[in-house]
Amino acid sequence: MKLTFIGAAHEVTGSCFYLEACGKHILIDCGMEQGKDVYENVELPISAAEVDGVLLTHAHIDHSGNLPLLYANGFRGEIHATGATCGLCEIMLKDSTHIQLFETEWKNRKRKRTGEEPIIPSYTMEDTYNTIKLFTPHNYSERIKLFEGIEFRFVDVGHLLGSASIEVWITEEGVTKKIVFSGDIGNINQPLINDPSYIKEADYVVMESTYGDRNHEERPNYIKELTEIIQTTFDRGGNVVIPSFAVGRTQVLLYYIRQIKADNLIKGHTNFKVYVDSPLANDATQIFNENMYGYFDKEAMTLVRHGIKPISFSGLRTSITSDDSKAINFDEEPKVIISASGMCEAGRIRHHLKHNLWKEESTILFVGYQANGTLGRAILDGATEVKLFGETVQVNSEIRKLSGVSGHADREGLLKWIKSYEKKPEKVFVVHGESNVADLFTNSLREELDLNADAPYSGAIFDLKNNLWLEEGKIIEVQAKAKQKKGFTVFDRLVNAGRRLMVVIQHNEGGANKDLAKFTSQIEALCDKWDR
Repeated sequence: MKLTFIGAAHEVTGSCFYLEACGKHILIDCGMEQGKDVYENVELPISAAEVDGVLLTHAHIDHSGNLPLLYANGFRGEIHATGATCGLCEIMLKDSTHIQLFETEWKNRKRKRTGEEPIIPSYTMEDTYNTIKLFTPHNYSERIKLFEGIEFRFVDVGHLLGSASIEVWITEEGVTKKIVFSGDIGNINQPLINDPSYIKEADYVVMESTYGDRNHEERPNYIKELTEIIQTTFDRGGNVVIPSFAVGRTQVLLYYIRQIKADNLIKGHTNFKVYVDSPLANDATQIFNENMYGYFDKEAMTLVRHGIKPISFSGLRTSITSDDSKAINFDEEPKVIISASGMCEAGRIRHHLKHNLWKEESTILFVGYQANGTLGRAILDGATEVKLFGETVQVNSEIRKLSGVSGHADREGLLKWIKSYEKKPEKVFVVHGESNVADLFTNSLREELDLNADAPYSGAIFDLKNNLWLEEGKIIEVQAKAKQKKGFTVFDRLVNAGRRLMVVIQHNEGGANKDLAKFTSQIEALCDKWDR
C-alpha cells in the first residue's frame, strides 16, 4: 500500500501519481508537462505494460496528455473517468497528438539540414485512437470495484465539465485506508457547471495548490462588461475578435452571449452573428451539449427544462473548414469572432488578427491569461505593431481585457475544501502548485489548521498502511539535465515492446500447456529471425 509522486510535485503541470496496492499498479492521472519545467520528474518505476489501470480526474492535457504515450509504451488496461471527461479526452487527445506530430515534423526538417538523424514521434495518431478505446465512463457518486480490495468513486469538483475528485478505498491484509485525490478544485459560481462538492472523511488527501498563495479579485459583472464592449464596437462598425481557449472558456462566452441576446441588451444590431472559428472549440461545445444532464448546474438546467440550450442561440455560426474560416473576413457586417489559440500563438486566430488589428473600429478582447513571450501578451502590453505571416501589422484596434473567472479555487476556496473534512486526515500531500506556492500553502495548513501536511518532490514514496515516508523525492533542476535529453527512437519502441512481452508472458502463467507451448514456439521463432 504505497503512493509514489511522479509529476505535479512542486510544479503545476504533469499530474501523475502511482499507487501500489493489493498486487496492482494504478496511476491517478497521466499528464503532460506544459510550459516551463522546474524539476526533473522521476521515471515510472515499472514499465507501462505493468500498469493495471488509470483513474483520471479530468480532461485537461496536464492531467491526461501522456495517456497515448503510456499506450505506445505497452499499457493496455482500462482508463476510468466520468462520461463527460471521456468525451472531452477524445477530442483533446487527438488535438494534442496532432500538435506533437507537427512539432516532430518541424524538428526533423531542422535536423535534416544539420545532418542529424531524424527522431520519431513519441506516439502516433493510431496510439491515440487505441487509447481512446480504453476509456470507461462512470457517473458521479457511483462506488465502483476496480480490483479485489480496491474501490473508487468520482465526486464533482467543479473545475471543468466532468472534472472530479477521486475517493479510493484500499483494503489490504485486513487494513482499510481511504485516500482522496482532489484533482483541480474548482472556483465557485462558474457558469454552466456546479460548485465543488465537499468530501467529509479520508485517511490521506492529495490536494492541489495552484492558487494557494492568493485570492481572486472581486467577481465583475461579465454580462454588463461584455455588452458594453460589443455595443461600442458594433456602433463604430467594427468586429469583436476574441482569442479564446477552446475548451471551457469558449463555452462560458457562448453562455454569456446567449443571455445578452435573450435580454436584447445590444441595441441596433438585431440578431448579430457570432462565429466560433475553431474545430476543437466546436467539438468541445458539442460535448458540452451532449453532457448536460448530471453535469450542468441548476441555473443551466432550468434553461434546459424550458427548452433552451444554454450555449446555443440564433446567429451562432460554426466554422469547420479553412474555407469557412477565410469566408468570415469577407462578411462586412459587425460580428463577434471567437477563435483559438487563446494566447494567439497558433491557429486561426492569427488570420483574424491580421484582418482586424489594423482597423480602428474593431476590438480585440482577451478573456484569458496571456503568458510572457506570447503574441497575446505583446498585444495586451501595448505593442504598436506585430508580425503576422511575415507581414508587419499595425495595432490600431481597441485592446480590451475581460477578467476571466479562474477555473481554480483560490486560497480561500482551497482552505474551505480541506476544512470540510470532519476528522483531520492522517496526512495531507500538497501538489500541483509552483514550488514556493506549494511550500507556502503547506505551511498554512500546518499553522492555521494544525494539519500534518507535506509538499513532496518527484520520487517521494509514502507507506499508506504505516503512515511513514519510505523515500524522499529528488530535487533535480531541469536545467542541469536538459542537454542530456534525446529524441524518442524506433529502438526505444522496440525496448518497450519487449517489456510488454514479459508482462504478457507473466499473465499467461497457469495457462494450458498446449497454448503455452505454441506461444513459446512463436517467441523462439521471432528470436531466431532477429537474433544478430
